[in-house]
Amino acid sequence: MAQVTFKNNPVTLVGNEVKVGDQAPDFTVLANDLSPVSLNDSEGKVRLIISVPSLDTGVCDAETRRFNEEVASIGGDVAFYTVSVDLPFAQKRWCAAAGIEGVHTVSDHRDLSFGEAYGVYMKELRLLARAVFVIDRTGTVTYVEYVPEGTSHPNYEAAIEAVKAALAK
Repeated sequence: MAQVTFKNNPVTLVGNEVKVGDQAPDFTVLANDLSPVSLNDSEGKVRLIISVPSLDTGVCDAETRRFNEEVASIGGDVAFYTVSVDLPFAQKRWCAAAGIEGVHTVSDHRDLSFGEAYGVYMKELRLLARAVFVIDRTGTVTYVEYVPEGTSHPNYEAAIEAVKAALAK
């Protein structure tokens, strides 16, 4: 299992660690209108999925904005999701305030389905660890980053290169 800290304190990740080459596990989360969203909803697309502790924090806000800009500049058939345990109403409010339209913010607050399926549920905090997953059109995981410290940024360049490589297939 990946080892991560949050504010330099070790946390216990619950669920299954996802690795490159795995078939991406399905999950069910909630869209901002409370409708269910699953991995299968974006079947046939390249998927960039990031998990963040909360959109209402500086790093999570900056990360979502940065990936949103990068995905928009790439073009192509990419579905971009930011998953957190923030309530769907808070996510919708954040998107409106941030002027973000390209990302699907989805909430894992109800069942922690994504958190457990991808091994990012931090037991002590009931939040999701910061991680990045790229899934190709066939549902195979092509890139994984479990960010070692929850308050740090991911490797944006490596993730975007993985998205581009998946689009080129």
